[in-house]
Amino acid sequence: MEIVPGIHQLKVPIPGNPLGHLNAYLAQGDNGWLLVDTGWNVPEAFDALEKQVGEVGIGFEDITQIVVTHFHPDHYGLAGRIKQLSGAKLALHQVEKDLIESRYIHPKGLLAEMAEWLRLNGVPEAEVPTLQKVSFNVRDFVLPSLPEITLHGGDRISTGRFNFEVIWTPGHSPGHICLYEPKRKLLLSGDHILPNITPNIGLHPQSGDNPLGDYLDSLTALKQLDVELVLPAHEDVFSNLEARIEQLLEHHEERKSEALDALEQGAKTGYQTAARIRWILNDAIVPFEELSPLDKRLATMETLAHLELLFTEGKVDKVRRDVILYSPL
Repeated sequence: MEIVPGIHQLKVPIPGNPLGHLNAYLAQGDNGWLLVDTGWNVPEAFDALEKQVGEVGIGFEDITQIVVTHFHPDHYGLAGRIKQLSGAKLALHQVEKDLIESRYIHPKGLLAEMAEWLRLNGVPEAEVPTLQKVSFNVRDFVLPSLPEITLHGGDRISTGRFNFEVIWTPGHSPGHICLYEPKRKLLLSGDHILPNITPNIGLHPQSGDNPLGDYLDSLTALKQLDVELVLPAHEDVFSNLEARIEQLLEHHEERKSEALDALEQGAKTGYQTAARIRWILNDAIVPFEELSPLDKRLATMETLAHLELLFTEGKVDKVRRDVILYSPL
């Protein structure tokens, strides 16, 4: 689907994932095309991507640049394979580049770090092995590849026809980027801003110290942009960026309040706090203890992100003993 003249949206399936598909984008250039995000490295995704690239009237060999908004598997997984086929140069933020080896190539150290992190934040010992490895199989959906171009934010990526400004938007991932085309007032938002879903922002060993604070600061910075159309990595293209940002800011204020309420009875670990917060899946309230292992880990990480922000704001105290305990001030 051609969103605007010269920019096509490609829907790349994510098998078995409730998101359904990734939105990749092809931007036309004077001497080649730019591909933004790629999909999982699985046959269904590759075949769909190849078919849609062909429907645009080009082949992989016509792609000269690949930009990955962040290194989660549904965005980064096929980048290495497409790079091999096309000879394109891959661009990724420096923070994401630095984490590729520990996450996708030699993950034993990260697994050990994750186990200790789970214990420190109150996960019962019986649950640690499951929650530690619950997302380990996503490595199967990634062909790791180091970028030839390292981004930092403020960089420019040009196709000749389009000139994108790289905006560093940490939060969902510490090296997440958006691409802004000021002349056409377009924002390729990756997972940073989606029209309906609230991106998961979690505290974990590779998130940075205050990922939710980083995310909210990144959202606020984007309010200054003149944007008429947002091209997200999931769901549908949308307008009225400022209104959506306000919704997201309000959502996280509400979640912070819920985290504070969960601490009313005294000091708790992140895991204990998450167990007292309302969780909604598929429009239904699901008790914490009934969440799947992956959702339970994500819920704990998300709760910790809110608690850490409350700590930096001086609204809760944090004490480290055998575990980390948070309590209201």
